Amino acid sequence: MQKSTLYPTVYILGNGQLGRMLRYAGAPLDITVEPLAFDAPVFELPQDAIITAEIERWAETPLTTMLGNHELFVNKNVFGKTADRFTQKSILDKLNLPTSPWTLVKSAVDFERIFSEIGEKVVVKRRTGGYDGRGQWIVTAENQAVITEDLFGEVIAEKFIPFDGEVSIVGARFRDGTTRFYPVTHNLQQNGILRYSVADNSNAHLQSQAETMLSKVMAHLDYVGVMAMECFVVGGQLLINELAPRVHNSGHWTQLGCSISQFELHLRALLDLPTPELQVFAPSVMVNLIGTQHNAQWLNTPFSQVHWYGKEVRPGRKVGHINLTHPDKSVLITQLNKLRHELPEYYQSGLNWAIEKLK
Repeated sequence: MQKSTLYPTVYILGNGQLGRMLRYAGAPLDITVEPLAFDAPVFELPQDAIITAEIERWAETPLTTMLGNHELFVNKNVFGKTADRFTQKSILDKLNLPTSPWTLVKSAVDFERIFSEIGEKVVVKRRTGGYDGRGQWIVTAENQAVITEDLFGEVIAEKFIPFDGEVSIVGARFRDGTTRFYPVTHNLQQNGILRYSVADNSNAHLQSQAETMLSKVMAHLDYVGVMAMECFVVGGQLLINELAPRVHNSGHWTQLGCSISQFELHLRALLDLPTPELQVFAPSVMVNLIGTQHNAQWLNTPFSQVHWYGKEVRPGRKVGHINLTHPDKSVLITQLNKLRHELPEYYQSGLNWAIEKLK
């Protein structure tokens, strides 16, 4: 790969779809972005290199040990804190930011206290490694035995929140402390995996609250780059569910619906490049393609953009996404109704949800 003569090379721990899209975003600006498989060989790093990551956790290999501890790894002290739900929730508590009541589960005898003090129904989550619905259990007194002895000390319990909706905000912090934010986005999770995001102006009443909360987190961590914050909406207020110190699935719509995508914004922040305020063109919808075969008819959808990741299709695996954008929401609804005939049955309820959000 030919190296940029303008900017340092950005190396990415991980070579999945997020690293791939960061590489695409860098190309027009002549920013060389090199996603790296965890088992890639160790190499001599240029003195001006920048290191980032597309995922919070990585296998321990000679390369990840070298890069993950390198002085050029931006935010290297952040990933360990946010990848562990115990330390992530502890940071939110320290900052007095609202999140669901929680505690570390050390042994089976803790459950009596948990059900009494936190709630009769809790969500037990692995401290590390659980994602996309894996490593999570809904637990009551009737099924607490599902948390086996090997999990104690490795899981936290959170109060089960009957939320009004799920949203996220994606923003970036630059080296001088300035920030940029995208609009708060509606999300629909199914089986623990984000399926749809709808970005319009219907969450404007939550924008200031969300920006203040995420700004506080990024400033505390002295974070540089894009970060996502997923929240529950309860009675018009936000409860932080999770932080992701990277570009995020719920920000994919920005590739088509905003003046600067989240991927380009991340690179601009890492390289400290001049960046205007973000301008949103129109309402947008992102449809995540999960475990479904490629359909060429998706390409025949006006005002859309198909991203296919080139992965083997397996159940529950993210294999692509479709962005849809148009100033007229009725056109977006027409687009979604077209996709009904080109997506499997299990997409239908989510398409109904997205259409309802646009009305």
